[in-house]
Amino acid sequence: MTFTVVGDPAQVREVMRRTEDFAPTNALTSVVPLAPATLRILSKARFALPPVLASATGERHRAVRTMVGRFFTPAKVAAVAPRVRELARQRLDAAAAGLRHGPVDLADAVARHIPPLIMAGLTGQPIPEPGLLNRWSRDSLELFWGWPDPERQQVLARSAAEFYGWLRGEAAAARGTASLFGVLDAAGLTQPEVCSLGYFLVIAGQETTSLLISTALYRGLESAGTESAGTESAGTESAGTGTPGPGPGGWAGLAEPGRAQAHVRRVLAAESSVHTWRRAAVVDTTLGGASLPAGAEILLELSGHHPAGAGPTAYSLAFGHGLHRCLGARLAELETALVVEETAAALPGLRLAGPPPQWLRLLSFQAPLTVTATQGEP
Repeated sequence: MTFTVVGDPAQVREVMRRTEDFAPTNALTSVVPLAPATLRILSKARFALPPVLASATGERHRAVRTMVGRFFTPAKVAAVAPRVRELARQRLDAAAAGLRHGPVDLADAVARHIPPLIMAGLTGQPIPEPGLLNRWSRDSLELFWGWPDPERQQVLARSAAEFYGWLRGEAAAARGTASLFGVLDAAGLTQPEVCSLGYFLVIAGQETTSLLISTALYRGLESAGTESAGTESAGTESAGTGTPGPGPGGWAGLAEPGRAQAHVRRVLAAESSVHTWRRAAVVDTTLGGASLPAGAEILLELSGHHPAGAGPTAYSLAFGHGLHRCLGARLAELETALVVEETAAALPGLRLAGPPPQWLRLLSFQAPLTVTATQGEP
């Protein structure tokens, strides 16, 4: 698949504003064609992803967006802050105990556990066992945004089919309830539409935030000791604006709320966990003086291209722009900042340990797969 890559932030915003010329119809399309054997696995599971939110347009999209948005109002998001801190402290207590015996992977011990519980509390939707949810999410990201060969596709498709079967059961159980799925059902969405929204909302609501937390922790710890992974290897460089370090005060300084938030915003601007997104040209059009034919595949680079001094809101583009801006933007930023703050406060002497981590590198998603740290002196 060939993309027209758009990296200039002003042009990215322009594409997202010009909804008559550029549509999100390809946002959830697999990057590589799915092989016949893969499609048979999905078909047997009645797997279907009709356009509802991320890939939808028009009045139906606006109506669904309004319904979903009511679960993520600024007041509701702000109200979860104490719960985020509570969960972070619980996970950090366990991490601290583990650190007495050796290095601990913060991505596994802390980052992946908090967002699913917060999302479940806001939406009223139960979540699977954390390990299962993590596997389903990672497999689905690879299936749709990776480059798996036909054999690997079948493994990922079986995982996606399991996930979809769980979603069908949850959609049926939610009827008549005040949960997100129940509200969507009452509004007349079909079960495939509810499952389609749930399939990617579950991933977006927990996996991408977990990935962002991992990146923010890793970049915050880079300057904390000689085990820093740096940015020279292909697995750790940040495109465009350089590596977002912790700023004044180093790692321990991130225990201050303002510094933690500023650090997270630097990470969002430089290497967000969702660093690209797709659009397709609906008609023959132009962008930045270049002609684009109808059907052209556009890859929007959401982070990594903000020039120095771009302003305090440069980070915001990491969550999209306009009618498809992420409904969970406030939540993701809040959770990440609070987890970074609590981790730096509880473990000010943390240092990265071991070799540089492997990174998840998909078309639209990136993060270190591990954040292995050890306890030194603050």
